[in-house]
Amino acid sequence: MARARTKAAASSPGAKGKGPAARPGPDVGAMVESIVGCKWSVHVLAQIRRGVNRPGALARSAAGLTPKVLSERLAKMLRFGILDKRVYPEVPPRVEYAFTPFGERFVEILDAIERLKADAAAGRAADRLPPMNRE
Repeated sequence: MARARTKAAASSPGAKGKGPAARPGPDVGAMVESIVGCKWSVHVLAQIRRGVNRPGALARSAAGLTPKVLSERLAKMLRFGILDKRVYPEVPPRVEYAFTPFGERFVEILDAIERLKADAAAGRAADRLPPMNRE
């Protein structure tokens, strides 16, 4: 039976060469900015949540998503530790992507953004904002 290899990026960008004790946590703010600022990253994450986890299927899931851009987005999410890549030693090779435990928590941020977007579209967003302090 074939065993899967797992490749996960556990370090944050820029933390190379530092010992484990010196590594700060990932810069989640930069991750959110990078992921939310790219329509393809958000699309890829949504597709993986729906169970589309193979590169070919991900590339076919949206018109205009090129293999190059898909590869860049997946590599970035692997570096951030949001996704895990499984390579199966089969012929032809099979690759699948899945969320890491950190990735499962990270997409909760995207869920909150989607809820806010829906509330704003329905005119409910202002009801939830705290009153502004005017001094």
